Amino acid sequence: MIRYLASLCAATLLTGCVTTPAPSGPQTAFWSALASHCGKAYAGRLVSNEAPDAAMRGMDLAMHVRRCEDHRIEVPFHVRQADGSWDRSRTWIFTRAGNGSGSDSGLRLKHDHRHQDGSSDVLTMYGGDTATPGTARAQDFPVDDESIALFRREDRAVSVTNVWRVEVDPAGTPNARFAYQLGRAAPNARHFRVEFDLTRPIAPPPAPWGW
Repeated sequence: MIRYLASLCAATLLTGCVTTPAPSGPQTAFWSALASHCGKAYAGRLVSNEAPDAAMRGMDLAMHVRRCEDHRIEVPFHVRQADGSWDRSRTWIFTRAGNGSGSDSGLRLKHDHRHQDGSSDVLTMYGGDTATPGTARAQDFPVDDESIALFRREDRAVSVTNVWRVEVDPAGTPNARFAYQLGRAAPNARHFRVEFDLTRPIAPPPAPWGW
């Protein structure tokens, strides 16, 4: 009888430990992977090879997963200049739809561009929303209508077919990388890509301009 009661109690305890798995999907996994780097900064490099990016080639780059909230992650992107100073004008802003419960309702990427005095650049807060579920490691952000209107207004119509891609591995993954890529189809073809080594954190840089 004692053994029976002990077995019954153990079974009851085990049953009590069973929980319903949280909703999951590729966008939730991607978000979790990015959030796993909160507070950390990493060094990177330009890996594409196009003429418009010559000034960035060979320069020190840094990304900093600076602020994380349930629906928003801010990632400043810092570029060292030829004179040794740093361009701290760029921040990638990721936001998610849904109620924060693991819903794969879509992700958004926006680019916050500031001048050194903190004022907004004329080309700022452009970007796009995911159109497909993507994967746990990579998400594509086709340009949105608001950004298309901005590009046309500022005589940057070449950018109206932009697609941004972001790739990220969770913290602790062997050879983990973060990549930011801009792609554009012909006739205004464009390929820009930077990659960051997520296995070697660096000292966090100062706040980006205006933040």
